[in-house]
Amino acid sequence: MPETPQPPGVPGTEPAPLDEPTTPREPLPPKADQRGPAPVSPTGGEPGVRNQQGATLTTAQGGKLRDTDHSLKAGPRGPVLLQDHHLREKITHFDHERIPERAVHARGAAAHGVFVGNGAATEISCAGLFAQGVETPVFVRFSTVLGSRGSADTVRDTRGFAVKFYTADGVWDLVGNNIPVFFIQDAIKFPDVVHAAKPHPDREIPQAQSAHDTFWDFASLHTEATAHTLWNMSDRGIPRSYRTMEGFGVHTFRLIDADGRSSLVKFHWKPRLGVHSLVWEEAQIAAGVDPDLHRRDLADAIEAGAFPEWDLGVQVFPDTEEQTFEGFDLLDPTKFVPEELAPVRIIGTMTLNANPRNYFAETEQVAFHPGHLVRGIDVSNDPLLQGRLFSYLDTQLTRLGGPNFGQLPINRPHAPVNDMLRDGMHQTAVHTGVAPYRPNSLDGGCPFTANPAEALIEFPEMVVGNKVREAPASFDDHFSGARLFYTSLTEIERAHVAEAYSFELGKVYEKAIKQRTLAVLRHIDEELASIVAGNLGLTLDGPAPELAEVTPSPALSQLGATWPVDGRLVGIVADDDTDTGELADAVAAAFAAGVTPLVIGPHGGEFGPVPISRTLDTARSIEFDALLIAAAPAHPKLGVLLQEAHRHLKGIAYTERGAGALARAGIDTGSAGVDAAPGLTAGFEVLAAALPEHRVWARAAELG
Repeated sequence: MPETPQPPGVPGTEPAPLDEPTTPREPLPPKADQRGPAPVSPTGGEPGVRNQQGATLTTAQGGKLRDTDHSLKAGPRGPVLLQDHHLREKITHFDHERIPERAVHARGAAAHGVFVGNGAATEISCAGLFAQGVETPVFVRFSTVLGSRGSADTVRDTRGFAVKFYTADGVWDLVGNNIPVFFIQDAIKFPDVVHAAKPHPDREIPQAQSAHDTFWDFASLHTEATAHTLWNMSDRGIPRSYRTMEGFGVHTFRLIDADGRSSLVKFHWKPRLGVHSLVWEEAQIAAGVDPDLHRRDLADAIEAGAFPEWDLGVQVFPDTEEQTFEGFDLLDPTKFVPEELAPVRIIGTMTLNANPRNYFAETEQVAFHPGHLVRGIDVSNDPLLQGRLFSYLDTQLTRLGGPNFGQLPINRPHAPVNDMLRDGMHQTAVHTGVAPYRPNSLDGGCPFTANPAEALIEFPEMVVGNKVREAPASFDDHFSGARLFYTSLTEIERAHVAEAYSFELGKVYEKAIKQRTLAVLRHIDEELASIVAGNLGLTLDGPAPELAEVTPSPALSQLGATWPVDGRLVGIVADDDTDTGELADAVAAAFAAGVTPLVIGPHGGEFGPVPISRTLDTARSIEFDALLIAAAPAHPKLGVLLQEAHRHLKGIAYTERGAGALARAGIDTGSAGVDAAPGLTAGFEVLAAALPEHRVWARAAELG
């Protein structure tokens, strides 16, 4: 936490001058919440990162420039001359500033942090980063899947959760999602699901949405997508923030101990703030008024010192010949194992504590690959994972211009590299020696191969079988996992699922696709299918299918528990007549409790010593977890703010001066989670008691 907490969003470490500067100065130092890539050379030696030098504008080759506002012309009104190297260099570089965006996961946000092992995994893995107290730098990128870089954060979609561990033994990339299952069982189907989910090729719409014919045509015909689709239609598809989002490795991986023994595992990231989602109307509003909601939330929380934390856990399974557990095929990426059957063992904690300095250099150029492994961690024969081992390397060659993408600062290992790989586009290392091959005598035989006790372990699994294009019979079960997830949800979460399917299929034109999808839903739950059919104006034909017998897993519901309030956002509505001393005390109390207060006023500026973070013209309920109303300015947007907060089940506290605002907004002060308070600090304490449940769920029954 900063020594003097301030609301997030300050652009720089010093205020900008009002007038355009006329004398040069060095660039401002980074803000306290920012950190760049570690200064490590391409081969692990001394830093050698090229950066801007000096205070004088130059060409890319260092030639000093006296003018960069006018092209070189044949007279003031004449044509531009071809010899204007500065013009061509400047424009050419601009024309190539954008690299190809990712085919999927194009829109992302990222942060630096640290992972600390707790020793709980040392009995099943010899990976050094899991040892007690070992600190490993990490860079984490969160993303949506379908949308372009210019799409919105809050669309209904799967979220990427990719972590790059800069371990002492090399880079390990754990590249997963916020959903533990995937649409497909085999990587050969990946182009199909992405082509189906992306915008229609004739009109290039809709952007970043699955609510269209081609997606549901694919999902209703390729029913192994049912489980993932259902997770997307649940509240998991619209997370409140990246900070309250669970992460999963999706696949089954293999951990290997110091004696070469193997265990199968599934990785889980558990947010310490709990798993929390938006309601659908919030997601829609945010896509219009604040499409950067999630990346802003992550960066602001880190800047405010509310560092997000996740515990890394593993479900551990014996590595048997069948590679199944309690009837679940561990190689099927469309299945998950309930935590009640295989508890999650926490093996370390990750804290994100610094924002990037440069989005392009770090967030955009970071390159993940599930084949980046370290000693003690290996892959399984999951056919989706096996395909990813090829795909990720292949895509970096196009995006980042060649095979040397690992030399970009954000991708460089924090361990010595001696790989005998040479040349290629964008080679930045100046290699020495004459013998990048083995065996050799000209370089003294170097580099030598590693001692087996230090080298990567490729588990010697026996492989027997004919060459076939087939899947195991156990992969044919496409519905039990989806039904297990649905039956584990609470009543209000199930209602949200029905609303999501009704909206998505309501955007589909072809009646046959809707009917086909309803037939799929009947394999999950007959009531769910009936509700959606009624909303679509369709009927269910024929007898209901026999449903899989499943045991609900309470761990899958987001409701019913309480969570820390660290970093939650509380909006405080004040005006020029608010007691600034009392306001300052309430802000201090919020910071002391780990909550981030954002003061909302009818105008910008300050209320005494307290900065105004939002005006009523810019504030919407979507940003806040609760509201404290300490004034009732006659502003038309205040009613909108209150009505949305009430409708979205946010906690609302009000002082005597704020009561009139609720009355004008038509909000019953007897409504659940709407509480009077004798003063600002007391009002904050009322909200702090309600925040651990995320929302005032009791109010949902009132609203119907």
